[in-house]
Amino acid sequence: MPRNGSAGSRKRTSSIDAYKHVLIRFYEELNDFLRPDIRKNDLDFSFYVPPTVKDVIESFGVPHVEVDLILINGESAGFETRVRNGDRISVYPTFERLDISAIAQLRAMPLRRPAFVADVHLRKLARWMRQLGLDVAHDPSASDRELIRKSLDENRILLTRDRALLRHGILTHGYWVRAIHPREQVVEILRRLNLGDQVHPFTRCTICNSRLWPVDKCDVLDRIPPRTAMWLNEYVACEGCGKLYWKGTHFLGMQQSIKEMLLEARSPR
Repeated sequence: MPRNGSAGSRKRTSSIDAYKHVLIRFYEELNDFLRPDIRKNDLDFSFYVPPTVKDVIESFGVPHVEVDLILINGESAGFETRVRNGDRISVYPTFERLDISAIAQLRAMPLRRPAFVADVHLRKLARWMRQLGLDVAHDPSASDRELIRKSLDENRILLTRDRALLRHGILTHGYWVRAIHPREQVVEILRRLNLGDQVHPFTRCTICNSRLWPVDKCDVLDRIPPRTAMWLNEYVACEGCGKLYWKGTHFLGMQQSIKEMLLEARSPR
């Protein structure tokens, strides 16, 4: 009987020893996806059959679209690289404005013309970003599949508060919006993706996202409130939906809000 017990013990020990291990560490904002007690630490991952590094990353709840650089033992690796026993993995967040193609294998190139598609729950964020002149597609009736397809077809970064949406395997560019309130969301995205020099306020329609162009007052006089027409001569119209815009009494307040958001985005967290 003791011999059988010893053999069983040896068998269990042998089975445990058969498992292999890697150490993985997530940097900067990627820690937002981890439990507070394991953030900014080396994490152990055990396996029997070598998985891809993408599988290892997503097993911790980190969407692959938020990752732009993976180093395994100091060397750049792609998502489909199989990990090996004893590997040390470092995972870094997206660098959309920086060209790291010389060392990263995850994307063909960074998005030099930042454009976005916002999910159905981010309507106010989309309007704010359009006010800043940023290209943000938003359809309140779009399904998850349609959002992903638009992101892929038009090279747009998918903005969402839904982590599960970012885990779709075919998605290449996405960002999980951490903040809850629209104004804070805008500041977060400006800071996170370093978009300060991409901001050109009041150049896009907040309704349909098309460009705004100057129009002759005489051509749109019938659409201008009489009291406004008496003192204001400059107007712009949307090339898409035709909506007319002018610098009314609310304009100074909007300018101030934008100035404050830009200053906040540039300041240290």
